[in-house]
Amino acid sequence: MSGRVLFYVQHLLGVGHVRRAAALARAMEKKNLDVTVAFGGFAVALADFGNARLHQLPPCRTADMSFSALLDEKGNEVDPAWWDKRREALLALYQRTAPDVILTEHFPFGRGQFKKELVPLMQAAKGRARMACSVRDVLVAKNDSAKTEKIIDLIDRYFDRVLVHGVESVIPFDATFAPARRFVDKISYTGYIAEPEPQDTGDRQTGRGGIIVSTGGGAVGADLLRTGLEVATQERFARYRWRFLAGDNLNAAVRRELEAGAPGNAVVEPARADFKTLLANCALSISQGGYNTVMDVIAARCRNLIVPFATTSESEQSFRAARFDDLGLINLFRGGELEAQSLGDAAMSVLKAGLPDPAKPDMNGADETARLILKMAGAGK
Repeated sequence: MSGRVLFYVQHLLGVGHVRRAAALARAMEKKNLDVTVAFGGFAVALADFGNARLHQLPPCRTADMSFSALLDEKGNEVDPAWWDKRREALLALYQRTAPDVILTEHFPFGRGQFKKELVPLMQAAKGRARMACSVRDVLVAKNDSAKTEKIIDLIDRYFDRVLVHGVESVIPFDATFAPARRFVDKISYTGYIAEPEPQDTGDRQTGRGGIIVSTGGGAVGADLLRTGLEVATQERFARYRWRFLAGDNLNAAVRRELEAGAPGNAVVEPARADFKTLLANCALSISQGGYNTVMDVIAARCRNLIVPFATTSESEQSFRAARFDDLGLINLFRGGELEAQSLGDAAMSVLKAGLPDPAKPDMNGADETARLILKMAGAGK
């Protein structure tokens, strides 16, 4: 092996972080790196970590969209004893694996609650392992200057590299995290991370000519799915076969409601492993604007309509989608409040337009990240 990597991955709500992490683990494996994943969330369907060793820490998830509390596997709020158990498990894993590189997914730009276990890990590893952060291109806006300074301090003290999974000329990291200018010497842009193109099996029929409505993990996708079902009942869309992909995190009661209300030209089903094949064959993809979905849509070069999930505290999807729309890479829904008439009008407009321009940004982010981690492991201790 070329070096040992301990990859810390903790998701709380969506599945995008896990899918990117899985792609990175597979890419590092191809570089002959020995990868151990410290996995702190609950299992995610269709997340393929390849031959990386997956070590399950005591899992947790967020109680709600406000991230106000963390819940353990029994649904109880985590307590000091739980944190002690997690911290001891993570430190023991570090001692067993003796990594050359510690890679954290998103931290310290998020997952602030987990400083309780990550700072002790980094203190133990300082001077013994090199440290890098894996972070997406766009961050949610932060208005707390004290928290921002803590992030900067952690980067200054512990991190050798900040691996930004984007392209500087498309979206510079300081566009959504202005203090990045203070550690610009540590930033490496890897390009975007996209799942590999599906192997050409000659399947030209699955989903052929249909309309896909997808919401990633599904935790915040109910409104788009409900509205999409209304659009599917409109006469102008009667000839299309509609496929609604309900992510694993969609509320079970909501899914039953959608299944019961689906018209005859629509099916509601779980997320599928052949999603990229569906995209390649579809007439139109309507989706939220999560990082991974947007990359899949661009790679498939399918007609698309992106409806970003946005709240007063969640700006990431809207920011990226607006920039990508400006570049002609996707079609951003600009119909105002989400309702069936405006969504249907936007969908029909895209259907009547030509296929997207084949130009796409650098999407070799997984391979480039693996190359950089290999270089860090080789530089060693």
